[in-house]
Amino acid sequence: MLRPIRQAIVLLLLASAAAWATHEWHPRAPALHLIQEPLRNDEVSMQTIAERWQGKVLWIDARPQEHYDAGHVPDALLLNEQKFDDQLFHHLDILQTNTKPIVVYCSGAKCEASRHVLERLRQTLPIENAFVLKGGWKAWEDAAGKK
Repeated sequence: MLRPIRQAIVLLLLASAAAWATHEWHPRAPALHLIQEPLRNDEVSMQTIAERWQGKVLWIDARPQEHYDAGHVPDALLLNEQKFDDQLFHHLDILQTNTKPIVVYCSGAKCEASRHVLERLRQTLPIENAFVLKGGWKAWEDAAGKK
């Protein structure tokens, strides 16, 4: 009698661990709560972009080339971790003469690529008005009515 109960408990624990791991590391994991986390100091929301700058920002896509090729914000520059130096050299004139706020995005809310690209960009160029898009590509798609 105890053996089936132990087996059920073990299976329940393994399933719970797998579910937790999937939520923790999956790039498109759903939010487990309805309360939005507040914006970090270096983050900006789609609502803020629309209200404060009327959408007039310089977009930087920090995703891999194949994701950029599959779809990106119109006029976004591709600048990712994989080919940062080459891509930066290619976009240097635009970045040095830019007067608009810079918004960097990657795949989703749990993606850190945009933050890494922004840090490297700040180390390389004297930029101040630059942010990470909270929610990443998915936030832009939702705001644009895509998907």
